[in-house]
Amino acid sequence: MEVYVGLDLSRKRLDWQAVDEQRRRLGEGAITPDREGLARLVLQLGSEVVGVIESMNGARFVHDQLELAGWDVRIANAERVKGLAPLACKTDKIDARVLAELGALGLVPEIWLPDPRVRAERELARFRMHLVKQRTMLKNRIHQTLIAYGVPCPVADLFGVRGRRLLDGAELPAAWRASTEASLRLLEQLQAEIDACVGELRRQNLEHPYVPLLVTGDRVRRGVDLGTRETFADLGQTLAHNFGVGTLSHGTSFLEEILGHPA
Repeated sequence: MEVYVGLDLSRKRLDWQAVDEQRRRLGEGAITPDREGLARLVLQLGSEVVGVIESMNGARFVHDQLELAGWDVRIANAERVKGLAPLACKTDKIDARVLAELGALGLVPEIWLPDPRVRAERELARFRMHLVKQRTMLKNRIHQTLIAYGVPCPVADLFGVRGRRLLDGAELPAAWRASTEASLRLLEQLQAEIDACVGELRRQNLEHPYVPLLVTGDRVRRGVDLGTRETFADLGQTLAHNFGVGTLSHGTSFLEEILGHPA
């Protein structure tokens, strides 16, 4: 007999209802959504089970644990389930019974779930992006502090060697001096974590597409390797630096690198 189990996940509990292929109720209950609770559910219902759960935070953990125990677990698209619910139970409320009956009817709007290895790779790449975003926010905060207290910024890279000398000598009120120094310390820590993420991505030989950038002109040195830029904003910052229109809020200029002398 095929058993279909709907799984209604909330923060502290997982409600379940089981039906057979004729949509007759076989049982229901609630467990804690952790390894022990899921193991008890498998012991109670067996391993030859089709489970259905809505896509939400925590659903992947439930999916992985039950799949390891032998279940066939399908993660349903939450938006599409709302439209299909009346076909199962003549109701708009999405609960464990609706999910179980959609499973028995073969109407689960299933989403594709990457395997754990791919998810781990994506998490590493996403975490790196998160760290880069935090770093950018801190840099922008320091730029805004200088603007607020009339400190000019004649350098293209405020966080390079020349820029750090400017920051060290900038006249700022005590509170803003302290917050700026704290931000600089955090930037160093963030850079170390970003470098570690990049190193791990390279160790795993993960390939990510990049857009090649070719710079040419009468003043441009030949054979300059600009490396991998963190953002397209570097291009805008370089153009602003070249035409003398002031410093933009984002990006790092590479004008001095391609000219070979201070611009």
